[in-house]
Amino acid sequence: MRIRFLVPGNVRHGSGGNKYNAKLAEHLTALGVTVETVTVDGDWPVGSRADRIRFGEALDGGTTVIADGLVASGAPEEVAGAAGKGTQVWILSHMALADHPGLEAKALAGATGIICPSAHAAAGLEARYGSLNAVIAIPGADSADIAAGSEPPHIVAVAALLPNKSQLELVETFAGMQDLEWSAALIGSENADTSYAAEVRAAVERYGLENRISVTGELTGKPLEDQWHKADLSVLLSRSESFGMVVTESLAHGVPAIVRQGTGAVEALGTKEAGAALDLATGEEPAKTLRRWLTDQGLQQSWRNNALQARQDLQGWDTTAATVLKALQSPPNQGSRTSPAGEWRRNP
Repeated sequence: MRIRFLVPGNVRHGSGGNKYNAKLAEHLTALGVTVETVTVDGDWPVGSRADRIRFGEALDGGTTVIADGLVASGAPEEVAGAAGKGTQVWILSHMALADHPGLEAKALAGATGIICPSAHAAAGLEARYGSLNAVIAIPGADSADIAAGSEPPHIVAVAALLPNKSQLELVETFAGMQDLEWSAALIGSENADTSYAAEVRAAVERYGLENRISVTGELTGKPLEDQWHKADLSVLLSRSESFGMVVTESLAHGVPAIVRQGTGAVEALGTKEAGAALDLATGEEPAKTLRRWLTDQGLQQSWRNNALQARQDLQGWDTTAATVLKALQSPPNQGSRTSPAGEWRRNP
């Protein structure tokens, strides 16, 4: 099987969507698929007329195309046109577009099928547009060494510095816990929103936390593994999250996580009680939970044990790729979608 995989060229930091796309392409290739990844430049999610023409041209050249929703959802005519000419066009929708529901609805309707990285993401699309043919292919997790932890406890927040990721809120939380022993690292690109990143750095300095919170920039390879090795807890307070791959990355290292209720990160955290999902909309405060964790060794051990148990149950990227490949080989019937295990089921 040959697949052309169209990805956006205007997301230049290590986003979860970019990582998912790369891992999916890698593991589809490992299953014997010939994957051609094409980066489509443009001002997505809508792009100029020239951008959409470029995207339309990229759709022509293979019988099966997976197109990242950040590109495809802003170009419904091109999606429908290619599908009408016999190209199978699957939209990989990492998250519903916030500002262009009309365009997105048309693109999804014109596509052969839809792939979502979580049940949360699929539910978000269905809440907007009604029942859809969505294949749920949750992200895999790479094998990883178990973290050793630190003394005092080390807390990591791995996400690009963006307002949605709420690093400012986290710095303010840490500022109220200076009576306790801890260290922290904010690990993520400062290039995605340079003004917000500057605000985060300024907040760290304003509260006098330079010696306790490191703002590392985006890390990969050994520097990132070094941070995971000494981590005791990870925090992801995103206001919206389709899944939160960093949560399963955390669990793969045996590190529990705190996430925000109402986001896909709750799905990533699972049901093993390897951390907590905070309902910040009802006034539940991160500081209260963090303070309790820092001062309760029994809670620390319980979360750690549960994270190690959850680690054993994480699926690999080979399962993600197999779920997608099965769907591509058998285009969906109207009104059906797949469960995370990849079995077809009928929507109620």
